[in-house]
Amino acid sequence: MRSGSQLDSILDAIARGDSGAFMQVVQMHGLMLRSFIGAQVFNASDVDDLAQESFIAAYQSLHHYWRGEDFGAWLRGIARNKVLMYFRSSQRRVNAVEKFRAEVAELAGPELELQSAADADAPIEELLRCIAKLPEKLRRVVHAGLDGLKAPALAEALGTTPGAVHQLHYRANQLLRECLAKEVRSV
Repeated sequence: MRSGSQLDSILDAIARGDSGAFMQVVQMHGLMLRSFIGAQVFNASDVDDLAQESFIAAYQSLHHYWRGEDFGAWLRGIARNKVLMYFRSSQRRVNAVEKFRAEVAELAGPELELQSAADADAPIEELLRCIAKLPEKLRRVVHAGLDGLKAPALAEALGTTPGAVHQLHYRANQLLRECLAKEVRSV
């Protein structure tokens, strides 16, 4: 980090109209400012955008900076305001999306529910037919999984290891996917 006199000479150059000198300020404080913002905002591109916005706002507000004050703290204050505006804006977008979803659900909900009820039985019947075609041991694994039985308990019931149960479960899922694909093609 450079001393206060170096910062003052850079600020003097900026005041004389050398806007390119501000790049030195960005280089001096960029990592600190991005770290400060990054501790609050987790999307890297948003961190970069907010840092850039903060530096632009700092450049435009240099006349409000009091020489001798902690320049890093002044920059962090600007960044803090940018982060707060970012979260407010994000929340407004989330609220707007939620409102839109609620309106769509209200308008299309009854029709979608009727269509869903009409279509709901067919896939379940296909799945049940495919489960019935599985070998006994694989059927037991599928039923145990549907009942919420954990692998160690099922392993004990089947007289095998939990690892073997996971392999059986994987094999059953694979056979069910293949069977359902055939059912869909035959329809």
